[in-house]
Amino acid sequence: MSPTTTLTPATTADRTGVSIDTLRYYEREGLIGPIRRSGGGRREYTEEDVFWIGLVTCFREAGLGIADLRGFVAILRAEHPPQDRVAFLQDRRAALEQRVAALGRAMKVLDEKIAYYS
Repeated sequence: MSPTTTLTPATTADRTGVSIDTLRYYEREGLIGPIRRSGGGRREYTEEDVFWIGLVTCFREAGLGIADLRGFVAILRAEHPPQDRVAFLQDRRAALEQRVAALGRAMKVLDEKIAYYS
């Protein structure tokens, strides 16, 4: 795909695995974009947009909230020093590790109950 090639909203949704409504939501929240528009006002996504959508989706799946994502996007767009980006990501990773540990404990209890009732 050349740098000038654009994708329709439907194609972008298919490629990224998120709905068109989610794409619009991410744009409204300032997490992606601004999204280019055609002469007729239709959204045209680029490969860079697809990258950002993937990043936002990954972070959402990791449990980051919209406010966290807005904060990270602001750090990136304002060209903060790399250590600010690293600190943000390390903080979120530590929180995710805590969630993983809590889920592990919950799974152990469930496994014990399954074994007990089997």
